[in-house]
Amino acid sequence: MLRWVIFLGLLGGGAEAACRDMTFEAVSYTLCEVSARDDLRLFHAGPDGAFGSFVAVDDALAAQGLRLDFAMNAGMFHHDLAPVGLYIENGITTAGLVTQAGPGNFGLLPNGVFCIGDGFRVIESLSYQAEAPVCRYATQSGPMLVIDGALHPKFLADSDSVYLRNGVGVSADGQRAVFAISNAAVNFHSFARLFRDGLGLPDALYLDGSISRLYAPALQRHDGGFPMGPIVGVVVPR
Repeated sequence: MLRWVIFLGLLGGGAEAACRDMTFEAVSYTLCEVSARDDLRLFHAGPDGAFGSFVAVDDALAAQGLRLDFAMNAGMFHHDLAPVGLYIENGITTAGLVTQAGPGNFGLLPNGVFCIGDGFRVIESLSYQAEAPVCRYATQSGPMLVIDGALHPKFLADSDSVYLRNGVGVSADGQRAVFAISNAAVNFHSFARLFRDGLGLPDALYLDGSISRLYAPALQRHDGGFPMGPIVGVVVPR
């Protein structure tokens, strides 16, 4: 059953994230769609160090009369919760772009950057380096799932590497970002097809798999688990 929650907020003329469940190719996913009018931010650390959890971010926002409406883990991180690749928060770069191939999913090139500026973009990392777009917030992850309408060239349709996975896709006009988390284990090829074929999004980026988590109070969902690094979320008045 589709479950939408839309509320016209008071902050920047935006709205709360619209979250729903969806079945694509017999796999259940939960999606949260965000408009460029919404107050979408990245969060990593406060005065006492890395937030590590949705609750810690929400507690920090409470002091400003704000709250998290929706949130998701937003990129890979080291053991100390530091971002693996590029990280920009409120215009300040705290971790640099990584462009070389490497082990693990992050290094499965091409990887990319999710950029929040006047709108949203998912940009392949070398293109980001060449263009140097202005991003108020940005997080690098990998691999890219969909690149200009094409699936990542190294994905195999019959791969038996399956995990819970989460990622973000962006509309061609940059006005919508759709965050998705699988509710069953899927391979990369299947997850990428969700964004391209199921949602019609030309660019999408993998965020993570082993720690994929979602905070969506409208769906009565708050995933627990080990501390995480970067977090992305929509902020609304409390």
